[in-house]
Amino acid sequence: MKSKILQDLLTARDAKAETVLITNVDTGAQSLVVDGTASGDIEITEDVSAAMDIVIADDKGKTVDIDGNRLFLRAFNPPKRLIIVGAVHIAQPLVPMARLAGFDTIVVDPRSAWATPERFPDVTLDARWPDEALRALDPDAGTAIVALTHDPKLDDPALTVALRSKAFYIGALGGQKSAGKRRERLSDEGFTDADFARIHGPVGLDIGAVSPAEIALSIMGEITQILHRYKLKQAA
Repeated sequence: MKSKILQDLLTARDAKAETVLITNVDTGAQSLVVDGTASGDIEITEDVSAAMDIVIADDKGKTVDIDGNRLFLRAFNPPKRLIIVGAVHIAQPLVPMARLAGFDTIVVDPRSAWATPERFPDVTLDARWPDEALRALDPDAGTAIVALTHDPKLDDPALTVALRSKAFYIGALGGQKSAGKRRERLSDEGFTDADFARIHGPVGLDIGAVSPAEIALSIMGEITQILHRYKLKQAA
């Protein structure tokens, strides 16, 4: 490995950037792709890009044959995190579900009556205001953010930070009417239609969920679906 690629790889990992190292097994040529920007000797063709989607989603290495070349692709993803804004009833079953799926979980809520160790045992609780907490937590490409308070005073500050981050998933509780009002409020912050399209709301897959546990299940289903987005591309 060339010293520059090694240094760039270490820098990217420290920055928690979405990174793929591509090596030609036969020639030793390499390229490094950091947050979609490539450097090195291997051309990033459409087929190579599709293979990158797979290793990023699966978070593991894979050898592929492309145009007569054997390429080994290794993803270096940030650790998976779920930041839940709102220590509400839905959050209680959502935390253990997320943990089972391999996510580190953090619950952000300045309301001390809701965010208690009794309601969330062995969970990292952050009592700062949501925008302050999210800026400090610095969401990266391995982070999912879900706003569940249904209170604009708490959800909007969180979404403002989330939309300016690299978070791979942003969800917010509330129906289409709530989403329309949220769009009006956040438009004053300079966000565009492309930004609002990143917000999954109503949050979760449409499985007819009613109870907090069912809604939590639908949320984790949607987060998983987006995380493995390459499978959707293949099926299209």
